[in-house]
Amino acid sequence: MRWSHLTSSFLLCQGLTAAQQVGSYQNETHPKLQWSSCTVDGGCQTVNGEIAMDANFRWLHKVDNYMNCFSGNTWEENQCSTVENCTNTCALDGADYARVYGVKVTNSSVSQRFKTNFDFAYNVGSRLFLLESKHKYQMFTLKNNELAFDVDLSTVECGINGALYFVPMDADGGQTRYATNKAGAEYGTGYCDASCPRDLKFVGGKANMEAWIPSETDPFSGKGLYGACCPQFSVWNSNAHSFEMSSHVCPPDRAGPTVCGYEECDNYGPYGGQNHWRGQCDRWGCSYNPYRMGNTAFYGKGKTVDTGRKFTVVTQWSETKVTQFFIQDGQKIELPAPVVEGLPKEAGLSADMCSKQRAVFGELDTMAQNGGWETHNRQLLSQPMVLVMSIGADVHGGLVEHQIWAHWIYGSGLKM
Repeated sequence: MRWSHLTSSFLLCQGLTAAQQVGSYQNETHPKLQWSSCTVDGGCQTVNGEIAMDANFRWLHKVDNYMNCFSGNTWEENQCSTVENCTNTCALDGADYARVYGVKVTNSSVSQRFKTNFDFAYNVGSRLFLLESKHKYQMFTLKNNELAFDVDLSTVECGINGALYFVPMDADGGQTRYATNKAGAEYGTGYCDASCPRDLKFVGGKANMEAWIPSETDPFSGKGLYGACCPQFSVWNSNAHSFEMSSHVCPPDRAGPTVCGYEECDNYGPYGGQNHWRGQCDRWGCSYNPYRMGNTAFYGKGKTVDTGRKFTVVTQWSETKVTQFFIQDGQKIELPAPVVEGLPKEAGLSADMCSKQRAVFGELDTMAQNGGWETHNRQLLSQPMVLVMSIGADVHGGLVEHQIWAHWIYGSGLKM
């Protein structure tokens, strides 16, 4: 069987959850990833970086033995029965990147396999962070800079999302913020994003086991009472059939990692319900998606950008606009302007695009409620950000999880 996988290589051009102990049964050896840092005057220099697996994907067990603290999608209450006990006695262990997670790094290329069989088990998905050193994430400031990467999405089909994005996680993974965090960036701690995810096993320095509800559709996940929020710039949400670029702001006074309670986390499920338009952060974001905006022949297998073959994605950030273009077979391919009536007649993200698309699509303008484009510039362009690479799948059958953001055409009859 041919599993979907995402392969990327990188050229980067520049001008809160944590309280985990560290296990000792699997050595943590970060795959080495080379990337290039370039300036207009100084040319390019090779940077020797590393990759770390997100803590939420790791084996979590009792600090002094092999007994699981978390199995499948459930906390093992016979091993740790209280928030305090789980926080203090459960340990993250090292990751076997290739064998267990299907993550392979060769020089400047990263390959993420969607499903990986190992021993008598299997793993689905992965989330990776770029490191500057063993204990510190690589931090990037996007304003007046450019990011370029090659991508192969030829086997990433509908319902699967290969993503590359930036979030303002703590550079040390939250070790300074939470004294009980012994793992830090080395073990991929401190994740947050604009969806304020509640599936994280540790939030705000504590085990997120209180009122934990196992997922009915995902054998590896569930939701606790708390989530981890922060702004997010999604450079690339994609599969072989569609893609989007989007900006997600949070309230102006919450520019970094913050903890939310279930009433404000803005997630689906027993504690989310119909409040999916509301919450601390703009989970839907201001987005540019040519398919949704009427250009259905631009991107896909055999189309203008042929996703059956490798191509390059280039993104540029300025105070007034975020632009993107592709390179394939040595040819530059510009993004098409929207054809949906009422949208600006130019591609990319801008204050004009962000305000008009919410009105055209009939969506609550959470970005405007959080300060609009000014907040975008301050939270997403002007503060240090961590680069995240992930591959994941539909497990809930919901609007986001089916990647309908990618494939819905405005006016097709789908009610949001």
